[in-house]
Amino acid sequence: MKKYELINALVDKTKVNKKDVESVIDAFEEVTTKTIKGGDEVVLTGFGTFSARRRKGRIGVNPRNPSEQIDIPSVVVPKFKAGKNLKDALKKDESTMSSSAEAQE
Repeated sequence: MKKYELINALVDKTKVNKKDVESVIDAFEEVTTKTIKGGDEVVLTGFGTFSARRRKGRIGVNPRNPSEQIDIPSVVVPKFKAGKNLKDALKKDESTMSSSAEAQE
């Protein structure tokens, strides 16, 4: 689902006008980004937690020259940890997904 599809789905679900939904989504993105850049987490209880983690630097292999090693620096990356309600919802749908996948084969 792309951003515009999410906006349209929320408009249909909430009956709020499209411009307001779009501004809420944009504000959510902005606030979440600012918060995790500051080292804090954004917790949506039951849905999940947005945070930032530092990935340690390491030695890698140059894909253009496999015999050459390159230094990959440490970097801060976004992280999302699913909450219990989201996990449970996916577990319930797992049986439906697997049976529909089997039906397609």
